[in-house]
Amino acid sequence: MPAAGTPSPPALFRRWLLRRPGRPETAPIELRSRRIYVLPTASGLSFAVAMLAMLVASINYGLSLGYGLVFALAGAGLASIVHAWRNLAGLRIRPGRSEAVFAGETATLHFIIDNPRKARRPALRLKLRGAETTFELGPLQTLAIGVACAAEHRGRLQAGRTVIETRWPLGLIRAWSVFVADVGCVVHPAPEKNAPPPPENPAEQGDSTPSPQAGDDDFAGLRPHQRADSPRHIAWKVLARGGPLMTKQFAGQQGQELSLAWTDLPPGLDAERRLSRLSAWLLEAERSGRPWSLALPGTSVPRGSGRSHLLRCLDELAYHEEPGRADGT
Repeated sequence: MPAAGTPSPPALFRRWLLRRPGRPETAPIELRSRRIYVLPTASGLSFAVAMLAMLVASINYGLSLGYGLVFALAGAGLASIVHAWRNLAGLRIRPGRSEAVFAGETATLHFIIDNPRKARRPALRLKLRGAETTFELGPLQTLAIGVACAAEHRGRLQAGRTVIETRWPLGLIRAWSVFVADVGCVVHPAPEKNAPPPPENPAEQGDSTPSPQAGDDDFAGLRPHQRADSPRHIAWKVLARGGPLMTKQFAGQQGQELSLAWTDLPPGLDAERRLSRLSAWLLEAERSGRPWSLALPGTSVPRGSGRSHLLRCLDELAYHEEPGRADGT
């Protein structure tokens, strides 16, 4: 008998069959015949038992029509094995672009799947990290498929082991393949709700110059809307004309830069709460149009402003002493 806690032989076989490679595979990932598995579903097993019972009854009673019905249905079942396998064979998979999210939000991981055949690929399903999505591919079609999954922890969220499967055409056979694509996104620390305002410890500057800032002075232009923007600054006329959601900017006198530092936070906060508060301060600094710098233990980001600077700083927060939980390892 196996020792206590030792997996059973079926569990060991299933673990070997669905084993996950240690590193992402080189793109494009092509589903060749050797990496496509085919097994009957529960409906397929029930169908096989029914065919066997019908065959035994036909033999016992000498029913010629019974033989014909059994062989016709069994032939359809066997043909479904080939169709299920062909529905996956030859597909090519490449990683798509996945946008960064905040912890606690839903991340959408994108795959680009190419059908090189002049045949439709119906009833496909992509499964990863407990989430799944269904889709189909037309002849010679390339499609970007997004799978929405929970982003619970900051850091790097990797798709990890991904399963693509089909049960087409009769639902009797499940054909599937397992792959690991280099698909993932950055999960930023969730901004603290009702965070206190950033500390007014601006670094010295030689002078102050006009810049776009959220205020009530002269109109200076539009920029993409952000969650922290005030509703009264939304460009409703642009939205009414069918344009994107934009926020008005106003020309004011730029204040001195903010110096956001790890050491400025209260000593009673743990590391995750510190990162959450810094995340909220970064969003507030970007919304106000003021330049800022960021100082963390072991790294710092010099003075800057704008969307790209914000994403750089949020990435530093996401990877700060990354706990290694967001990629599922």
